[in-house]
Amino acid sequence: MRRMRGFAVWGAVAVLGAAWPARAAGDAPEADLSYHGVAVLHDGRLDVRLTPRNHGPADVADATVRLRWSVPPAARAPRLPGGCARTGERSVVCRTGALPADGPGERMEAGVWLRGRPAEVTLEIDTVWADGAVDRNRANDRQQVLVLDTGDAYSF
Repeated sequence: MRRMRGFAVWGAVAVLGAAWPARAAGDAPEADLSYHGVAVLHDGRLDVRLTPRNHGPADVADATVRLRWSVPPAARAPRLPGGCARTGERSVVCRTGALPADGPGERMEAGVWLRGRPAEVTLEIDTVWADGAVDRNRANDRQQVLVLDTGDAYSF
């Protein structure tokens, strides 16, 4: 019976693979994603507001950005926008939605209570997936921001 399930799964994969045309390596569209926003830490709560941007030259139908923090969250569940999901104790991923070439995406907001009311937290932001687009400038979509518990907005 197990062998039969394996054949069924591989058969489904083969059918899906046949339904999606393969893209040659040189045919992948190029896009340059970046994220700009602010992070605020106050009394143990980290709030992040960011806007994804595609510097082009090709449109991106959807992308995924990951947010990671250096301090684990408190027992309270983080306030996550639609299209976001926790992927680990200290990280979430969020869909950006469509990103037109040379234009901004929709602003995103996420907040999390951190364990132990830390005096500082490091926030990491990076692209996980960009709908198959090639990004030759990964420097501007990978960032680390040190956020101090001052209530001030730290820009990135």
